[in-house]
Amino acid sequence: MDLVLNIADHYFFTPYVYPASWPEDEALRQIIGLLIVTNLGAAILYLGLGSLSYFFIFDHSLMKHPQFLPNQVWREIKYAMSSLPWISIPTVALFFAEVRGYSKLYDNVTDSPFGWPGLIFSMVSFLFFTDMCIYWIHRFLHHKLIYKHFHKPHHVWKIPTPFASHAFHPVDGFLQGLPYHVYPFLFPLHKLLYLGLYVFVNVWTVSIHDGDYRVPSLLEKVINGSAHHTDHHLFFEYNYGQYFTLWDRIGGSYRHPSALEGKGPRDCIRRLEAQGKLKNGINGTNSTNGHIDASSAISKAQKQE
Repeated sequence: MDLVLNIADHYFFTPYVYPASWPEDEALRQIIGLLIVTNLGAAILYLGLGSLSYFFIFDHSLMKHPQFLPNQVWREIKYAMSSLPWISIPTVALFFAEVRGYSKLYDNVTDSPFGWPGLIFSMVSFLFFTDMCIYWIHRFLHHKLIYKHFHKPHHVWKIPTPFASHAFHPVDGFLQGLPYHVYPFLFPLHKLLYLGLYVFVNVWTVSIHDGDYRVPSLLEKVINGSAHHTDHHLFFEYNYGQYFTLWDRIGGSYRHPSALEGKGPRDCIRRLEAQGKLKNGINGTNSTNGHIDASSAISKAQKQE
């Protein structure tokens, strides 16, 4: 993060945010800079990636689903944007420790204990390490004593849009993001690779909420895609993983996606429309009668599945 902070310092922050007389290694200067960079970066990544996915990938017909909430998109954005500043506070504390040199981040490939093979291995190990940690953190957040206080707000979105990707309670959002920040304190990682993986993590988080259920057949039992994660939102106790299905299989929580078996949200919408139990509506504006008819019908449909 010191790379981003140095660029922001040079082009934007000095002298507009703090005076040039402050030393570059001044702790207050670094904390202020990190707070601004973290909040702006999070908002730009969330709104930018979410908008691209919403307008170009997300299947808007899913908004006809009876469990899609009125004004849901706006509610997702509002909740996420109100949570991100709170999530940034403990996150900045970790970034500050990185900037002060307490992590194992390095600048050059030659600084890696194993050179290029070590850099490539660190990318793979980052994915598997964070996937494992998030799985268990996610399961912990589903514990009956924890769930209602921190994780339940994210499960309000039964049929999520890309904007649900960051719509977490602040404690939930920070805990699920914690493994990404812990990794470079435990294992060597190139600074540019770390930034690249940080962007990738945000892209992936948006993608598993984008309603695009397509997965290459060879990977559908390995990769935890949008179809898998949508079933987590719908059925609660399955598919806790982030990238892979490995830990769900080990933990006994794997569920083959209903969308890949012809029993997913789109199939439900088609069935209800064919039965005349779903009135025309989109963007959470289903007519009252249609919403009631469809809600009762979907419970029957899920029992049949």
